Amino acid sequence: MGHELPKQYRALAGKPMVYHALAILCANPEIATVFVVLAPDDAHWHTYDWSTFGEKLQPLFCGGQTRAESVLNGLLASELELEDWVLVHDAARPCLSAQQLSRLLDELRNDEVGGLLAVPVADTLKRADAMHRVAHTESREGLWQAQTPQMFRTGLLVQALETVRSVTDEASAVEALGLKPKLVSSDSTNFKVTYPQDLRLAELLLERKNN
Repeated sequence: MGHELPKQYRALAGKPMVYHALAILCANPEIATVFVVLAPDDAHWHTYDWSTFGEKLQPLFCGGQTRAESVLNGLLASELELEDWVLVHDAARPCLSAQQLSRLLDELRNDEVGGLLAVPVADTLKRADAMHRVAHTESREGLWQAQTPQMFRTGLLVQALETVRSVTDEASAVEALGLKPKLVSSDSTNFKVTYPQDLRLAELLLERKNN
């Protein structure tokens, strides 16, 4: 992002970005507790007022060097029961809607494995060579772009992340156990803020939602 402030604390619609991701989770009555996994030396969290979320919001200062390590550390620190459902959400996805979240919960609450929000790939995909020239075109048939939240039983996710640590999302770890997470249809508004220009788009979507 090219900014000295960590991305999750960048201002977005008058609040730090992570605020919006937390707000939609805390507002859902089916979610009992919202844990925020933070770096042990996070110096920014306590400079903001989170009191609007009450005791439902619980910070955990146990983040690791990778996403997988942070999620695993958070699960172990949370003291959840093995059969409890847990949703893992990116702080950098501030535009998750209540409807998207409800659809995920409704479709997975009785699922044997769990799953994730995702969007079918619409663009043509090009595989590049070492010179950044097109090596070939990838078929997009059956391809989906993974999003968050990703929802699994606590015990299963702990087992998966302890078994496979070099993954970029929770579903990949569960897949490595030979299981098949369910894809729950979402849309592109639940995008991950990655580049500076994404902030303006996220702000426009949040302003539209709030109005």
